[in-house]
Amino acid sequence: MHTKEEKLAAFGRLLDTMDALREKCPWNAAQTMETIRPMTEEEVYELSDAILKGDRPGTAKEIGDLLYHLVFYARIAQEEGSFDIADSLDKVVDKMVFRHPHVFGPDAGKPTSAKEIADTWELVKAKEKDGNKTVLSGIPDAMPALLKALSMQEKARGCGFDWEQKEDVWEKVSEELGEVGEACREQDPRHMEEEFGDLLFAVINAARLYGVDPEAALSGSCSKFRRRFNYLEEQTLRKGRKLAGLTLAEMDAIWDEAKAKGL
Repeated sequence: MHTKEEKLAAFGRLLDTMDALREKCPWNAAQTMETIRPMTEEEVYELSDAILKGDRPGTAKEIGDLLYHLVFYARIAQEEGSFDIADSLDKVVDKMVFRHPHVFGPDAGKPTSAKEIADTWELVKAKEKDGNKTVLSGIPDAMPALLKALSMQEKARGCGFDWEQKEDVWEKVSEELGEVGEACREQDPRHMEEEFGDLLFAVINAARLYGVDPEAALSGSCSKFRRRFNYLEEQTLRKGRKLAGLTLAEMDAIWDEAKAKGL
């Protein structure tokens, strides 16, 4: 592993590289925060993918790509006279110091459990002088809906708004499932959308209460579906046929083969 001096030197190289690119590369010089934002979202997903796959070399690469983007934003802001990378780093360090009084405050060194920290996290954040006015106001509108729902539920839990017994959530899930059925029978598109949303929100809440990451769970199901569908395609082509020419019963039989193989 590298020393602190080597890490600082590597970060300095990144800053120097960004300076050179903004000054000498026409493409880099033409970029704005708005134009690179979609690319940053892609980088975040690539990092997440590498982490989920347990790909440490890939994770190292994707962290570097994401750091490059963050330095890019800071360089653009510096040119505008808004702020620079030091301002961003100082802000996050100050925030972390404030939010961890058990490490940096008067009570530093006193035994504190991870559960105690999690239970008081939102209350500590609410005390920040420049904090958000409401508990949920800090959740970005642009956040993917599944993650947004989980974030809202976690923040509400931090303020004590949660199920007393996790088992009680199933009554809510059943209630929402019934309302989805009613909306579908009515064939009212807007009502169906609303009720499907409520059902998904309740299921995400159930996963959270049972310690399951709903994003990871759904990602795993997507990967499983991909493996089995790929097997279905491969077996169909091997027989010299096309998927569109198979009956549903034939597809189900091959799908069951994939399941039996543990795909």
